[in-house]
Amino acid sequence: MPAKNIYHDAVVRALTADGWTITDDPLTISYGGRDLFVDLGAERTAIGAEKGEQRIAVEIQSFLSLSPIRDLEQAVGQIDIYRAVLAESEPDRPLYLAVPRRVYEGLLTESFGQLIITRLKLLVLVFDEQQEEVIRWIS
Repeated sequence: MPAKNIYHDAVVRALTADGWTITDDPLTISYGGRDLFVDLGAERTAIGAEKGEQRIAVEIQSFLSLSPIRDLEQAVGQIDIYRAVLAESEPDRPLYLAVPRRVYEGLLTESFGQLIITRLKLLVLVFDEQQEEVIRWIS
């Protein structure tokens, strides 16, 4: 199993505060004899018109290297692989890329970042690592 991201616990607490229950830590997904480990699996019971359970997978990225573009390349590659396997094993479980607020407010709000989010149809969970709260869901 891979090591936990430095923001792992902050994201767990942020999701819990947002009404999610962590069901898998990590979420193991398998295909063709290979096991992959997404950082978190979570669910919550929907209220109102969308009754039933919502289930998500969350991959946490810290973006701590000297090159945020390289960090994004690595994150997108990992997300693409996980999405391919989830499409086969759990097609109703969307995969979110969890990023700290500073990454969203920097790289991902720039035209370059917006292009990548839009063209690659990334689902993004923006969290505040200090306040340990979800700031924004981008679908």
